[in-house]
Amino acid sequence: MGILARFKDIMSANINALLDKAEDPEKMIDQYLRNLNSDLGKVKAETASVMAEERRAKRAYDENREEIVKMEQYAIKALEAGNESDARKFLERKAALAAKDPDLQQAWQLAATNAQRMKQMHDKLVADIGELESRRAALKAKWTVAKTQERVNKLTGSADSGRSFAAFERMEERVNRALDEAEAMAELNAGPKDDIEDLKAKYDSAPAQAIDDELAALKARIQNKGGQ
Repeated sequence: MGILARFKDIMSANINALLDKAEDPEKMIDQYLRNLNSDLGKVKAETASVMAEERRAKRAYDENREEIVKMEQYAIKALEAGNESDARKFLERKAALAAKDPDLQQAWQLAATNAQRMKQMHDKLVADIGELESRRAALKAKWTVAKTQERVNKLTGSADSGRSFAAFERMEERVNRALDEAEAMAELNAGPKDDIEDLKAKYDSAPAQAIDDELAALKARIQNKGGQ
């Protein structure tokens, strides 16, 4: 694609829009700068060529206009000298030059338009490169911070203490439930309890009766001492 054919694409390019759509702005900046610098080199060469063409077209147009004026002046001089035949020849040459004038003027205007467009494209590329160069460090720094924040967010989410405690409590509840079930199963496995053994123990040891007997014996001893 010729550089003039790319004029519309380059002039309509929007740096901010491109960066907003980029998944990785840091890489996008470097790549876009490489593209712009590559385009700028081509644009400079093409602009120089187009501007030279404009100067050639302008010079051809101006020279033709000057020749038209000269032919008329020579025709006047020839008439003043009484040489009507020479005057006619000068006027014929003037007419031929005048016939070329519109084409030369159109060629110059077209070359001037192309030169103006190339200058606009050149100036925009220079401005875009300057803007990206000045913003590259800040944009890269922001992108680094954003990626760091993303990692921090992921780590924070994975180290959620609230969820960890909740999981621990659920595990503790399962352990307690298993322990209760084990104890209940042990009680069932022990079989029915024999109450007669407890009843026999009640009558095998009578601590209250033993105390009463000892108390009566002490009283008897005291009375015996008093009688003596």
